[in-house]
Amino acid sequence: QLQASGGGLVQAGGSLRLSCAASEHTFVNIDMAWFRQGTGKEREFVAAIRYNSLSTIYADSVKGRFTISRVNAKRTVYLQMNSLKAEDTAVYYCATRLPRLVGALKTETTDYNIWGQGTEVTVSS
Repeated sequence: QLQASGGGLVQAGGSLRLSCAASEHTFVNIDMAWFRQGTGKEREFVAAIRYNSLSTIYADSVKGRFTISRVNAKRTVYLQMNSLKAEDTAVYYCATRLPRLVGALKTETTDYNIWGQGTEVTVSS
């Protein structure tokens, strides 16, 4: 239901834009998030966006460098990653939850029950 793409190899300081396309027409009503998992590490929260784009949150480690956005007409959420660092190297996953949880945007992996397949990002130093 979620298809992530856009990963690749980039030098430190460079940029990449990840995309996550949803197959469900209900995309317009659901919050979306990006997580990442480095080798030997736990999956960690990166960013999330409200279904109507009116609210976003970021992990402290990516604030000011990453931007999450979405185009509901395309059923796609994006993660623009700038000023990439070696520590950003990971497999990046998009995620959502159905039905949508009320309240604040969620940051825990257990709050999401639909996951994309992941796209690998490698930042060379």
